[in-house]
Amino acid sequence: MAKVKEGDTVKVHYKGTLNDGTVFDESKEHGVLEFQIGDEKVIPGFEEAIIGMSAGEKKNTTVKAEKAYGIRNEKLIKVVNKKQVPENVELKVGEQIEVRQTHGGSFPVTVIDITESEVTLDANHPLAGEDLTFEIELVEIT
Repeated sequence: MAKVKEGDTVKVHYKGTLNDGTVFDESKEHGVLEFQIGDEKVIPGFEEAIIGMSAGEKKNTTVKAEKAYGIRNEKLIKVVNKKQVPENVELKVGEQIEVRQTHGGSFPVTVIDITESEVTLDANHPLAGEDLTFEIELVEIT
């Protein structure tokens, strides 16, 4: 039976949970996940867990933060003057907003604190610093 190797395109069903059992994502919400091994479209530890699996095989695996969304970086937390935030942007603690860069790109940040004059923004991925557990079913190797 064929086993997944670098360069293969795979289709998988999965369920991702945090250490406390909270489900953060699962394929039943958006359908089977299809990607090519080595294209870096998924976190490295997820991809590594699939290598060597056969179609129809199921497994549970824990991906350490370093091979998931990385370790939290406190340098990615910034306090900015509220006046720097466009008036049309609604600020709520826990919500993500898009920050535009001077060269035209943008990236998401999470609002972690709001005072009368300042907003604290966190550019870490929301799952940074978290070990992630996945239930994986390899549906197909193409």
